[in-house]
Amino acid sequence: MEDKVILEQLALTVSLRGNREVKDTYQVFHMTGLLDAFSEPVFRKVLNGYIEAGPTNVILDLSGIDFCDSSGLGALVQLAKKVQNLNGTFQTISNPRVTQTVKLVRLEQFLSLQPSLEKAIENLPPEKK
Repeated sequence: MEDKVILEQLALTVSLRGNREVKDTYQVFHMTGLLDAFSEPVFRKVLNGYIEAGPTNVILDLSGIDFCDSSGLGALVQLAKKVQNLNGTFQTISNPRVTQTVKLVRLEQFLSLQPSLEKAIENLPPEKK
């Protein structure tokens, strides 16, 4: 049986763009641009809605993010907590800039930083792949 896949563009801001890919048991958000005080409210609101709708296993691909400030980090923490409360899994695909910012505040375990989408999919619980 083949996975059902949905791919859609996200309506975010001029400086933050992204799309959402949904498989049967998880969803991946591919983001590019700036995750900062300007884009954070829209980012958080849009992703919150999709996380509530499910699936609750979330992979956030930030490998295309050029800049992430404390507002962006706060949104990531809130989203990760929401996923935990829904008994899902939350993983973040990072790049060197994002990793450096996340490690400064010691959130690399909490945000489950991963080097690639393949690695994040491997880390999903067996029944959720």
